[in-house]
Amino acid sequence: MGFLSGKKALVVGIASKLSIATGIANALHREGAEIGLTYQNEKLKKRVDSFGEQWNSAFSLPCDVSKDDEIETLFDEIAGIWDGIDIVIHSVGFAPAHELDGNYVDVTTREGFAIAHDVSSYSFVALAKGARPLMKERNGALLTLSYLGANRTLPNYNVMGLAKASLEANVRYMASALGPEGTRVNAVSAGPIRTLAASGIKSFRKMLSENEKQTPLRRNVTTEEVGNAAAFLCSDLASGITGEILYVDGGFNTTAMRSFEE
Repeated sequence: MGFLSGKKALVVGIASKLSIATGIANALHREGAEIGLTYQNEKLKKRVDSFGEQWNSAFSLPCDVSKDDEIETLFDEIAGIWDGIDIVIHSVGFAPAHELDGNYVDVTTREGFAIAHDVSSYSFVALAKGARPLMKERNGALLTLSYLGANRTLPNYNVMGLAKASLEANVRYMASALGPEGTRVNAVSAGPIRTLAASGIKSFRKMLSENEKQTPLRRNVTTEEVGNAAAFLCSDLASGITGEILYVDGGFNTTAMRSFEE
């Protein structure tokens, strides 16, 4: 019996087997949670359904997080399947590709800025609004995914860095708002991982290589390691933790410069 036995977990954001959300869902399932999934559009439905079969998921439902009506419909349908929700995983981030290639001031547009913040940050509180009636008094947890670009500049990360900074502030404000209802809100700031989303950032492979050289562990982290940390934060083992950003990056965030002796 795992430490999430009996918990009901909604996972939003699975796009492929390489997704961090996939690593998290694997860990949740391993620890005994019942999984429910969403897919953004019909193109992804078959892929997400196949993952659901692996985890014996309770459902796989459509939800484009940029549309309030779809979020409302999602939770209406979940209410007819589950009597409540204990965990919501928000693994969603997007900015137009042209905003992630080049000088930040040169490539950032009003439209791209708005899209990045809407999809990557606002969608987290939008999901919290929808899940709220099903999470009250269940000592549940909301979890999202951030990155070091929220508070340090990184080549080509550009407007996503600002969106992640907004998302981290979102975590703190949501934790304050939902804490009295027994719901905790946290984020995992993962090191760079070769996911479908990351492939849209120019020179991402170079970022991986540099990260590996500077990280104290001298390696990049895996989706499995992020999944394990996420499962902990969503469990009763972390019942006293809320409003926090947990780094799972091999210690990269603690360094300023790697050793000259190597």
